[in-house]
Amino acid sequence: MFDRFARVVVHHPWKVIGVWLVILVGSMFAPRLADLVNTDQANFLPDSYESVKAQQLGNEAFGKKDDGASVTIVIKRTDGGALSETDRARVAETAQKINAKGIERVKGAFAGEQTVSPNKQVQLVTVGLEGLPDDPKLGDAVHALRTETGGALDGSGLSYAVTGDAALVVDNQDAFDDALLIVSIVTLVLVIGLLLIIYRSPLAALLPVVTVGIVSVVASGLIATAAKTFDLQVDPSLSTILTVVLYGVGTDYIVFLLFRYRERLRAGDSAKEALAVALARVGEVIASAAAAIVIAFGALILAIFGGFRSLGPGLGIAVVVMAIAAVTLVPAIVSLVGTKVFWPSKAWRKTPRGAVFQRLGQFTGRRPAVVALLSGGILVLLSLGALGIKADYDQFGQLPGDTESARGIKDLQAGFPAGALNPTTVYVKSNGGALDAAALEPYTQKLTQVKGVGGVMPGPDGKPFALNPDGSVAQINLLLTSSPYANAALEIAGETLRDAAHSHAPPNSTALVGGVSSVFADIRDANTRDLWVIFPTAGALIALILALMLRSLVAPLYLMAAVVLGFVATLGATVLAFQGVQDRAGLSFSLPIILYLFVVAIGTDYNILMIARLREEARLGNDPRTAADLAIEHGGPSVGAAGVILAGTFASMLFAGVAFLTEMGFAVSVGILLSAFVMSIFLVPSVTALLGHAAWWPGHGDAVRNGAAHEDVPTEEPQPVR
Repeated sequence: MFDRFARVVVHHPWKVIGVWLVILVGSMFAPRLADLVNTDQANFLPDSYESVKAQQLGNEAFGKKDDGASVTIVIKRTDGGALSETDRARVAETAQKINAKGIERVKGAFAGEQTVSPNKQVQLVTVGLEGLPDDPKLGDAVHALRTETGGALDGSGLSYAVTGDAALVVDNQDAFDDALLIVSIVTLVLVIGLLLIIYRSPLAALLPVVTVGIVSVVASGLIATAAKTFDLQVDPSLSTILTVVLYGVGTDYIVFLLFRYRERLRAGDSAKEALAVALARVGEVIASAAAAIVIAFGALILAIFGGFRSLGPGLGIAVVVMAIAAVTLVPAIVSLVGTKVFWPSKAWRKTPRGAVFQRLGQFTGRRPAVVALLSGGILVLLSLGALGIKADYDQFGQLPGDTESARGIKDLQAGFPAGALNPTTVYVKSNGGALDAAALEPYTQKLTQVKGVGGVMPGPDGKPFALNPDGSVAQINLLLTSSPYANAALEIAGETLRDAAHSHAPPNSTALVGGVSSVFADIRDANTRDLWVIFPTAGALIALILALMLRSLVAPLYLMAAVVLGFVATLGATVLAFQGVQDRAGLSFSLPIILYLFVVAIGTDYNILMIARLREEARLGNDPRTAADLAIEHGGPSVGAAGVILAGTFASMLFAGVAFLTEMGFAVSVGILLSAFVMSIFLVPSVTALLGHAAWWPGHGDAVRNGAAHEDVPTEEPQPVR
């Protein structure tokens, strides 16, 4: 199938490029992906969860959500002393100045004696806003509040930090924007630098840059159109992850093609013939590899948590577009420039001798059991670290430590319980008529006795609860002793407090626990459920693709077993690095599922390339051990080069400054290197050599083809710069 397709692409390059230019121009009229980002994690949960039901009840009883956004200005003395009467008067004056300024979307600022902490260390200015926390207009209001507060407190000896839900959104978005810029620059430098080392050609190095640039525009337009059409949520990390995925996967596919193209040139084919043969051979690998990735990402659609579900379609669309570009646009460009794609290097004309991969292949062919034991043992040892994994749901902890929101949280805790900024709200709804107000006070008292609850935030009238106009719903704001995002707070809001709220609810009423801690407790439960559903589903579907491609039931089993072992080993290495060396509270809660999909999908890429080469060598009449030797010798360099480049692109996320992206950059980089150099180059060929013909059961994938003869295929290996 790919033979005819390859020749059409290679011999009609201008038509192929023309089609891509039309698609590129059309993409510029699509919606912008950045305009569809949603940063509110609560919006990613289904309505069946208690925190969402509580939020809906609160909106109905006490006003719509778009009237409830707020920020808190945390003020303290720069010398750490107690606030004097003069200081408190300056804070009150600051609130008055904010009110007089008439900032758009600011409903009002309040600072009174009740906003001073019991130890007099901290005073708060509460600012009400009109709109959702992620409304861009509220972002402008937050910036204006910071400017106005700074001017009002200048020279007073007081420091301030504007924090709260709307401020968190602003700092979160700024952090991800900065991360996207940094990651894009570092990725670009790494990709070009590594390709220059491998090919010693500026044209070969720039080819992925041009391709990914075009694909980024097309894919972003398609993703945004799909999100708008089907009302999909767009996570703020999608744009950053998308950049890395396109550079990584796109460069992989281009490396696969160029290595095979150079191999055929060295075998004596003409430029057009070499490219057509290379595309025909690599096309199936790219199609199968892309299908594995798309299915892995597509499995995210099964997630309950919308943050995961939103990543799946977007990344899947991007990979499809990239794969199509790799087998159409890239070979069309190479067809036009011919061997000049390697200019000014002339190394493509000569076959290197005594190559490293040649020696590695020979050793594996002679000692497959030793290689299988060593490579498998490395993965097993690293996997032990995964036993200590802990999940972290701290949104503030994800931000760089110098953001104003994060600083405000730390300052606030000098005088108030850690949960003061984001109270955990209990709503009590009557099942008929008005609530018995007399029963609410002892009910509130029981809630404050729950371990981990530090107190109650009084309502406007000083009572421990507030009633809606018809008295049918009560709102009780509880202050937890832990940070609202800490695991301890999630345990309280999601378990012990819920149990107490439900069991002690006044007669003829129903209680619901809401607030950010309750939301993340539900996200934790949804995340656990998603892990158990998505992991096996993605694995089974990828194994099915491998079975169809290889027409074998045995090979997919040990290939997927190797990939899963690689995932657990990667997770173990990440736990040791961040929870062990850096002593973090845990890994970002979404990291395991994202890591699984990347390592499984991309690791399968390399396995597909290697197993396809093993099959090809077997079909040429080689015995299993010789096939393993030659597969490593000829396929190892392209897998190794692609792995180094892809690991380098993900390593760029180490510079992002956002904890989740830093962890993801480290984990995926390690996972890719393990997948390429331990699993695909050593473990898979050695196990295949040991199993021999049984690896292809019940088919005959290794059967010698009629008229097959050994090709004059030279050794491939990236050459150092001379």
